[in-house]
Amino acid sequence: MRPTTRIAHHERLLGAALLWLLAGAALLLTTLAPAHTDALGWTPAFWLVGAPLVVLLALEPSLPRQLLALLRPRRRSAAQLIWN
Repeated sequence: MRPTTRIAHHERLLGAALLWLLAGAALLLTTLAPAHTDALGWTPAFWLVGAPLVVLLALEPSLPRQLLALLRPRRRSAAQLIWN
């Protein structure tokens, strides 16, 4: 029973980090929270976007590689390359 609890906890943390990232990006894109201020510098941008990205990379280190694999075109097999 212990591994499923650990997996559920990991998924909840991952979901919270994704929600944090989406909410922070929405706040920055709608300019409800400025990305840079004179008093705080780049701190709002870090806590709204940078910190959730760091948490996501800590929870799922292979995530960037998986996303790049989705964007990269697949290689065609030799049979598909022959068109005649």
